[in-house]
Amino acid sequence: MQAINRYIIIDRIKEEPKKTNGLLLNEKHQDDVRYRKGKVVSIGNLVEGLNQEALIYYDKHAGYGIEFDDKLYFVIKESDVIAVL
Repeated sequence: MQAINRYIIIDRIKEEPKKTNGLLLNEKHQDDVRYRKGKVVSIGNLVEGLNQEALIYYDKHAGYGIEFDDKLYFVIKESDVIAVL
């Protein structure tokens, strides 16, 4: 599977539950966190500054899911990436 143009295919990294005042908050309950972490699987031919296997932060409302080989990946635009780790 190869991304094209300014699209990026990522594998979402699940965040570990966070503890706050004795409560464990899983990923669905962390609404105050706007960005999610992901690993780049494929980059489009027009994307600059990224390479495969890079870890990134991206807007949690960005993109859409796509299933490939029984695994769920996410497709986002280059502009949705806010940081490269």
